[in-house]
Amino acid sequence: MVELSHPPATSLRRRIRSYVRREGRLTPAQRRALTELWPRYGLATDRALEMERAFPARQPVILEIGFGNGESLIHLAENHPQFNYLGIEVHRPGVGHLLLMLERAGLTNVRVFCADAVDILQSVLPERSLHRINIFFPDPWPKKRHHKRRLIQPGFVRLLSAVLENEGLLHLATDWPDYAEHMQQVLAGFTEFDRIDHQSVIPPRPPSKYERRGRRLGHPVIDLVYRKR
Repeated sequence: MVELSHPPATSLRRRIRSYVRREGRLTPAQRRALTELWPRYGLATDRALEMERAFPARQPVILEIGFGNGESLIHLAENHPQFNYLGIEVHRPGVGHLLLMLERAGLTNVRVFCADAVDILQSVLPERSLHRINIFFPDPWPKKRHHKRRLIQPGFVRLLSAVLENEGLLHLATDWPDYAEHMQQVLAGFTEFDRIDHQSVIPPRPPSKYERRGRRLGHPVIDLVYRKR
C-alpha cells in the first residue's frame, strides 16, 4: 500500500492545513495501481530522497505540488522527456489515477509522493535539488476567514526556496484574481525571487480540469513565474 508519513499528533494540531481530506472512493483499478504499481513509481516519505537513485536518467528535476488527477504532470513528462518529474498529491484516488496513466504510457521519468507537501519539503527533498516547481490551481479558499489556509504563505515559500536551485523557476497558476494578488504580495517579500515573463521560458502547460471549470465560469486564468536569484 501507499506509504504515508506524518509528523507527531501535536504537530498536526498546530499546523493549518491547506487541504481537506474529502477524497472519493477508490475505483478497483486505482486500488490495484496503489498496490501493484506503487513499488515502481512511488517514493518513501520517511527518508531523504537520493535523486540519482530515484530515476534511471540523471537530468533536471521538476516538481508538481498538488497534481490532482495527474493530467498536467503526465502531459509534461511525455512531451519533455529531457526532465525528470516528481509529483506530490495527498489524495489517493488522484495518485492511483496517475499511476494507471504512467503504466499505460510506459514513462520512466516520473516518481510520486502520496503525502503532505510540507512534510516532503521539510524532510525528504535535498536542498537546491529542483530545477522548477509547478503549483497549478491550488485551492483558493475564497472566504476571507479561510485565507490562512491558502498554500502560498511566507513559511511555505521559504521551504520552496530551500529546495529550488539557483536560477530555478517557480510557476504558479490560479483562476482567482484575489489569490493571484495574494501570491504576488507573498513573493514580493522574498528578495531572492524575481517575477519574469513566463512565455519566454516556460513551455505551454495543458489546461487542468480546474482551469476548464474556471473558464466556463468566466474566471481569468493567471500564470505567475518567478526565478530564484
